[in-house]
Amino acid sequence: MKQFMSFVIKEARHIVRDRRTMLILFGMPVVLMLLFGFAITTDVRNVRTVVVTSSIDHRTQQAVDRLAASPYFIITASAPTPADAERLIRNQKADLAIVFAPDFASKGSSVQFMVDGSDPNMAQQWTTYALQTIANPDAAAVNMKMLYNPQMKSAYNFVPAIMGMLLMLICAMMTSISIVREKEKGTMEVLLVSPVKPLMIIAAKAVPYLLLAVAILACILLMARYVLLVPLQGSLVWIVAISVLYIVLALSLGLIISNVARTQLVALLLSAMVLLMPIVMLSGMLFPVESMPRVLQWVSAVIPPRYYIQAMRKLMIMGVGVEQVAREVTILAGMTAALLAVALLKFNKRLE
Repeated sequence: MKQFMSFVIKEARHIVRDRRTMLILFGMPVVLMLLFGFAITTDVRNVRTVVVTSSIDHRTQQAVDRLAASPYFIITASAPTPADAERLIRNQKADLAIVFAPDFASKGSSVQFMVDGSDPNMAQQWTTYALQTIANPDAAAVNMKMLYNPQMKSAYNFVPAIMGMLLMLICAMMTSISIVREKEKGTMEVLLVSPVKPLMIIAAKAVPYLLLAVAILACILLMARYVLLVPLQGSLVWIVAISVLYIVLALSLGLIISNVARTQLVALLLSAMVLLMPIVMLSGMLFPVESMPRVLQWVSAVIPPRYYIQAMRKLMIMGVGVEQVAREVTILAGMTAALLAVALLKFNKRLE
């Protein structure tokens, strides 16, 4: 045990002395959290709106006033006909046009929406927000109760996804580079002829990154709670426990990459570039998995961040118990065991 701790302390000192590594480890999470939390957002804000009314009565004027007072819309113009409103949208001078029918005051539901559909998701959100804003509050047909995220903040969706992406990339990248660096310098052979078993050497090199990943997780959770104002509704103990399981999975993947890569550059490209695209596109981070083609849904089934992101969204945002994420935890545990077994087996075979 004393020898094991000596190797852990040695690797920790290497990490701390490398300022660039520390900058990547702690700078990347902070930058990405701020970027996704504030800059990259799908929140509805300042939608340029054109109002088309053939006649202004009391009820129509109330609906227009509600739109003007809303933080989501800016009344940029009024048009006499729908064709004029459509022309403004085509000329990129408006995003949304609302056409009030002459009988709007009597029926209350005769409204037509013309939307810039170049971004279908945002177009759907604009229409939904506009419908709720102009509708009669007493109309049950448009009464909507948004659970878990009543203000529809995009940070609620992005923060668990950023956690899954960062922990996977950082753990896999740093572990693979650390081991490949030893091989490049020829110091791995020196370590292997020591009395310590190879398995203990690999475990000792992984422990500092495990502790660093837990520290990064703590930074992410603190920023999510106090900077982005994302609630942590579920049990913090289970959030951390599942995250640690996921971190071990990412470290195991880093060990597998270290078997394939012969240089640090190759290890960096494999862990960063090859993993980044599937995580972003197929894990449900940006796009719902259910909306993907069937073939891509099958591919996403083998991507670990998909299950971690699902579990974190349920625990952090919905506040469910661990029994509600048992499926995700079971899959992550099975993937972790399989990847760890393959990584250690392949690593030992290569070194013999």
